[in-house]
Amino acid sequence: MATDTPLRPADSASFGDDPGAARPVPRAGGPAVRLRGLIGIDEGLLAWVPEERTRYTWYGALVVNTALVGALSMTLALSSFRSDLPLAAVIAVAVVWFWVVLAMDSWLVSSTHGTAVKKWSLLLRFVLSVLLGLFIAEPILFQIFDKEIRQEIAVGNEQQTADYRGMLVSCNPTDGASTADRPACLGYQLKVAGSPAELAAQIKSNTARTKALQTQVDAINKTLDDKMSAEQRLCGKANWIWRNGVRDVTITCDRARKDSSEYRRTSKVDTYEKELSALVAKSRTLTAKKDTAADAYQPLLQRAIDAKTRARAADLDTDGILTRAHGLRKVAESDGFALFITVVLHLLLISLDAMPVLAKLMSGATMYDRMLGARFTASSGTYTEELQVQQECARMEHEVQRHGVAQDTTDRMRRLEHDFQRAQAERAAAERAELEERMDRILRARKA
Repeated sequence: MATDTPLRPADSASFGDDPGAARPVPRAGGPAVRLRGLIGIDEGLLAWVPEERTRYTWYGALVVNTALVGALSMTLALSSFRSDLPLAAVIAVAVVWFWVVLAMDSWLVSSTHGTAVKKWSLLLRFVLSVLLGLFIAEPILFQIFDKEIRQEIAVGNEQQTADYRGMLVSCNPTDGASTADRPACLGYQLKVAGSPAELAAQIKSNTARTKALQTQVDAINKTLDDKMSAEQRLCGKANWIWRNGVRDVTITCDRARKDSSEYRRTSKVDTYEKELSALVAKSRTLTAKKDTAADAYQPLLQRAIDAKTRARAADLDTDGILTRAHGLRKVAESDGFALFITVVLHLLLISLDAMPVLAKLMSGATMYDRMLGARFTASSGTYTEELQVQQECARMEHEVQRHGVAQDTTDRMRRLEHDFQRAQAERAAAERAELEERMDRILRARKA
């Protein structure tokens, strides 16, 4: 009867009478193994539960799909926001992002294997998956609603440009009146030369300066006329005197002439009169300009407003990520179907990225997880026993070393004692021989 019993390998077990149910089954090969390897599956352990192979193969496929969608999303983002980048740079960045998403998702899934994973840990991994899905969804949404977003941005920029032009027109009246007292016009005032208001202010200032200078010149001339009158009176023929046989002016006349000449020089009346003449001429010129300023100022102001408006329109962003995000928000707010597509796409990509973690939360621990947990427990126990064996071996080795040291110490102490006793005996024999030799010498000396 014993010879009729079939023999099995020591590492194999059979479930029932089906020969195909032998465990472990031969290891598989091909792309499925690589997909499972991405999520940290041990093929040796999975060979004991081959029924789980399909589940974990699709887990790996989900991770690869998420990384591919992330690479596509990054490509679309770079094509939309940085159209100046060369194709090689876009491909390089997309490949790097593919690897980053693949590594992150692989870690998220591989860290959920086993029975020791806590629910809160799975929730944290789910939150990370949600964030990754949100980041991947935005560039795809930008591409789907590209036409609507561009139209919304164009309308918004046109409105901003129109508002800016309206503020320029409001804060820069055609008569050139100042709007500095209006806080809303801060930063909207234009400096255009030749406005009627500016010319009126210049005429007013020039007139005031002319009047002040005229008053000053009149006072100087009055004083100078008084000095000239005094000079003429003191230097008249009635005041001449005889000097060296001829008629001459007096010293008082010389002083009056010197005083009038010195006053004319120090008072700068000639300079003031020239300046007054220039101010009068400038007043006539400004008055003439003011008469024609109303017709000439308006075209200059209009050109300045047009230039500022064009510069403002050129400065407005049309392709920035924040601008497109605001455009997408406005599109979603203005159209119910666009909002529905936005929400659905976000949920789809979030679900795609979080599907492995969601599957773990919904399905609970699999047979593979339980076997992995059992192996963890067995490995932990084996490692603990190994540590205990190593500790016991180390202790026994220390005991042997301690005993050897004790035996060696005893043996050395015995040899030292033997050497000491032998040295004492040799010294005693040497002393006796020396005493006997001395006695012999003494006896021989007495006999002699």
